[in-house]
Amino acid sequence: MGFDLDRVREIAERVAASSGLEVVEIELKGGGKSRMLRIFIDKPAGVTHEDCASFSREVGTILDVEDAAPGGAYVLEISSPGLDRKLVRPADFERFIGSKVKISTLQPVNGNRHFEGRLESFTQGRLTLDLQRPSKKAVFDADASKKLEVEFGNIEKANLVPEI
Repeated sequence: MGFDLDRVREIAERVAASSGLEVVEIELKGGGKSRMLRIFIDKPAGVTHEDCASFSREVGTILDVEDAAPGGAYVLEISSPGLDRKLVRPADFERFIGSKVKISTLQPVNGNRHFEGRLESFTQGRLTLDLQRPSKKAVFDADASKKLEVEFGNIEKANLVPEI
């Protein structure tokens, strides 16, 4: 019997909720004795090293006690989603309205599948991006900004673009 990722997610979300955290993503990599269970956590102000350490101790203990990871050894890694975090759920897109994002679509939109722009809105399963073309002109170019609407179901991959 292998990992039951739904059970792992339920345990992780239970622990996260009690600590004011959210589970962003769960990955299981490798096999046999080199399995790695990676859980990404976040909170509005960002996670600290101590958040990761506390979460790791608590969730690791519960996973072992409830035998949610049968089959022997595994490495548990707890991490923040990073500055270029993935956007997966509708709630992710709602939370990061106003942020710069990079998306890839399953089906082409206006002849392209890859876009980068500012997430302007997310309503009724559609996101609107404000695409900004790089321009070296010092004056404002009225055509430099255009809007793109994409169905949530057409998104293959989406990430935040760090703005430092």
